[in-house]
Amino acid sequence: MPPLLIIVLGLVGFLLIAGAAVALLAGGGKQDVDQRLEQFVSTTTVVDIPEESVSKSGGPDVADRMDKALSGRNFFQPAKDKIAKADVKLRVTEYLVLILICACIGAALGYFLPRDNSRLLAVVGFLIGSRVPPFYINYAASRRMRAFDSQLSDTLNLWVNALRSGYSVLQAMEAIATELPPPVSVEFERVVQEVRLGLSVAQALDNMYKRVPSEDLDLVITAVNIQREVGGNLAEVLDNISFTIRERVRIKGEIRTLTAQGRISGTIISLLPVVLGFILYLINPGYVSELWVKEAPWIWPEVIPCGYLMLGTGLIMIASGWFAIRKIVSIEV
Repeated sequence: MPPLLIIVLGLVGFLLIAGAAVALLAGGGKQDVDQRLEQFVSTTTVVDIPEESVSKSGGPDVADRMDKALSGRNFFQPAKDKIAKADVKLRVTEYLVLILICACIGAALGYFLPRDNSRLLAVVGFLIGSRVPPFYINYAASRRMRAFDSQLSDTLNLWVNALRSGYSVLQAMEAIATELPPPVSVEFERVVQEVRLGLSVAQALDNMYKRVPSEDLDLVITAVNIQREVGGNLAEVLDNISFTIRERVRIKGEIRTLTAQGRISGTIISLLPVVLGFILYLINPGYVSELWVKEAPWIWPEVIPCGYLMLGTGLIMIASGWFAIRKIVSIEV
């Protein structure tokens, strides 16, 4: 086995062990009361903890300390918001370690998969591997958003029936958290917990909207806030909103069905030349590598050969076609 392969495999194994250790430490340590309350309420000043009670606890674990060290960085809060929207049980530190592990695995595959080891494919594999965890987080967040939107109509029906039965707004939310499946039940249960911990209903609903930025949910939250300020028949308002949301969900479903073929065709057509080029490179690296060899004919003598121009033009055209197809099949309701 080549020495470089042994080094890369050893590095990947070390990163996997380090990631597992971080995950175990993240789940095994104790947190003080302020930090546990912060999981439900976005403030650390809910209660005043005596100093001796904090010293008796285990203190923040490794993942917490690393998150605090990175909390001032520009990328920290957006990454935390993405993880919260996807409802994935990861800390930001664990998420970054996972990105590094996937990037190293992609680089190893890109370097050793061809018959002739390629540094270029190693770089490409590193970049692709580093995008796998963000792609999964975005996919999980969008899937959770679609599930939430599809359940919102049933949620409003239960909410309206509970209000007409004499329940208060908070009691109706408790019924939703008990009776309905995730992700609606999880979000409304968190709202109830935040209200019990001292936040107002408006603040708790605003926090839910930050985790689930749905246009339909924005209508519901606006109606609830207006009713709490000026009064009115909330059940009737929510009933009208429920009808509007049901119709919007129905129309979105029909549009998604009618545009499914266009979306899938655009993805396949865009990926086909890239995948085919990669397969040809695996079969005959010397033939495909002529595209980036610095030989005549030149666009810029001794600097940019014609192959670079061909590759750049092809990638730009592929990306333009993909964005054009996505724009055509994307219809706002």
